[in-house]
Amino acid sequence: MIRVVPCILTILLFFPLDIGAQDDYLTTHKAVRDDGYAFWIYVPKDYQQYQQTTPLIFFLHGASLRGTDLNKVLKYGPLDAVKKGLEIPALIVAPQNPKGHWDVNKLNDILEWMQRHYVYNPQRVYVLGMSLGGYGTLDFAGAYPDKIAAAIALCGGSTLHNYEGLGRLPLWIIHGTADTAVKVEESKKVVDGMKGLKVDQRLRYDWIKGASHGDLARYFYLADTYDWLFLHTLIEPQRQVDHHVEITTDERASAYQNFKRRKGELPIR
Repeated sequence: MIRVVPCILTILLFFPLDIGAQDDYLTTHKAVRDDGYAFWIYVPKDYQQYQQTTPLIFFLHGASLRGTDLNKVLKYGPLDAVKKGLEIPALIVAPQNPKGHWDVNKLNDILEWMQRHYVYNPQRVYVLGMSLGGYGTLDFAGAYPDKIAAAIALCGGSTLHNYEGLGRLPLWIIHGTADTAVKVEESKKVVDGMKGLKVDQRLRYDWIKGASHGDLARYFYLADTYDWLFLHTLIEPQRQVDHHVEITTDERASAYQNFKRRKGELPIR
């Protein structure tokens, strides 16, 4: 295991709010267009101090969290990990998809809204998701590779007809071999397609032997997952995929046990 603590670190709120307000809180925002996605925003500790170096992470949930109740999006993923005590030094955007597949243009609308209302490092925008969110991750990254510094897709696949865009960013695809909800062949199809186009130089992939669909949610609760993302930027040489960060079987097994418990609830504003 290699633990990377990037010098990017933390962020804060967006300007219409009180500049003196405390960091480390959740807030909600309605859809930025009529048919868009409502979303959560997590503002990390010390954001005001580190605004211009702070990363931005998009989290895309799976099919079970679809709907119009944003509280469902807190059930698992980075926001739940933060609530449990994992420190993730980044702005986190977690939209809710009411139905169907993720629409990459609606996700881009949120990204452009964030650019207008928050200060963060535009060279460090990341996306990760699981299941339906794994599909959304690959679709979003492949459609907007010049905006996404790196992506992690867990137990998903892709609806893209062309994988060339995915070859332009560091990408980590992970799938369990015992997944019965989304077969590992869905991820393998993307990997094989990228190899066929010879655009796999920035691709990393792992087939986790014996892992079920739900097992991969553990990655959201490991600091190494975010460390890997933070190693990459839109600028060379940090545009090359990192193969050194390893997440072991033991780390995955203990993912829900290694938190430093928070003092009090994560405020929702």
